[in-house]
Amino acid sequence: MVLVRAIIRPEKTALVINELNDAGFPAVTKLDVAGRGRQRGIKIGDVVYDEIPKEMLMLVVKEEDKDDVVKVLMRTAKTGEKGAFGDGKIFVSPVEEVYTISSAKKEL
Repeated sequence: MVLVRAIIRPEKTALVINELNDAGFPAVTKLDVAGRGRQRGIKIGDVVYDEIPKEMLMLVVKEEDKDDVVKVLMRTAKTGEKGAFGDGKIFVSPVEEVYTISSAKKEL
């Protein structure tokens, strides 16, 4: 199994979650986060915003489903035809063990 973490624009969250659900991936954890990328924030006039609000979506999926999840994220989180700075990042990490708290069962 793998953990897919996607940091995306807040205005894209509902669309991305709906598309993931439609693609067969309904289990998602959502967190409000803030940060910045290579552009080092946004400067508007004399004010610099170096912590930009984003949403982080986390999904644990089977290794063979990883590419499908990434494709949904890439397609739906992008702004415009070519995308733009600040559209986000996707991180994929291996998951070694999963436990269900209520049943105390190991899932992997």
